[in-house]
Amino acid sequence: MDNLVANHSATIVDITVENFQQIIVQASQEKIVLIGFWAQWCDQCKDLMPILEKLAAEHAQHLILAKVDCEAQQEVAAQFGIRSLPTVMVVQNGQPVDGFAGVQPEAQIREILAKYLPNPESEHLAAAGKAIQQGDYAAALPEAKQALAINADNIDAKYMLIDCYIETGSMAQAKALLSEIKLVDQDARYQTLAGKIELAEQAADTPEIRQLQAAIEANPDDLQLKVDLAVQLQQANKSDEALPLLYSVLKQELSFGDARKIMLDMIGALADGDPLKSQYRRKVYGLLY
Repeated sequence: MDNLVANHSATIVDITVENFQQIIVQASQEKIVLIGFWAQWCDQCKDLMPILEKLAAEHAQHLILAKVDCEAQQEVAAQFGIRSLPTVMVVQNGQPVDGFAGVQPEAQIREILAKYLPNPESEHLAAAGKAIQQGDYAAALPEAKQALAINADNIDAKYMLIDCYIETGSMAQAKALLSEIKLVDQDARYQTLAGKIELAEQAADTPEIRQLQAAIEANPDDLQLKVDLAVQLQQANKSDEALPLLYSVLKQELSFGDARKIMLDMIGALADGDPLKSQYRRKVYGLLY
């Protein structure tokens, strides 16, 4: 068992005087150690231990359940000054940081552990933030989206995702998400992103785009003009306008010029997690098969 803990693959261990130092002091530097003090005669312990074992299995990557049989390990129990059973302690970096005596409902134990266990939402946000710092908005987008999926009220995830949508050219999604932000949450980031959308839209309104739009109005059946406009829109980071335009061309004539290749390239260039990617991939495959 000691070796298993040394390899950080044991989630439940029995504490003895011999392995006390290794688990409680050393292993708690890397994982949260949940110490459960129990005894054979204690009925409440029999109710509590299965809950602790279940939580240890669930959080195997970050948590070790260290069980102390207080009858067999009186010295260890005395070291912690245990007065009643069951008693549970949370140990982090060699120090008890939390705990409770008696049986607690599973939801309450989860609440206690949540304070010390890594939060998946925060992990996704940190990954998104790191990618944004490196200018890789395509990599940041699915991470920010995942964080928001875990907690729809996370305003940091919302702002981050809007920024990713802007930078990857999904203006419709960016505007839709920005419009959902309540007045109370509209801080400086809101103004910055609203400004970014406005600038992007101004930059996207190029003479070439205006010229092609006028030409299409005059010749609505000219498919090549539509393909040319879609390419210009894509270059102006307007995927949400380019893709429906190309799709309308393919619906009319599936093998028209390079339209299919251009569309597949555009879809491939979208960030993973961008709803346009799965939406238009399905639409194109619907036409092909």
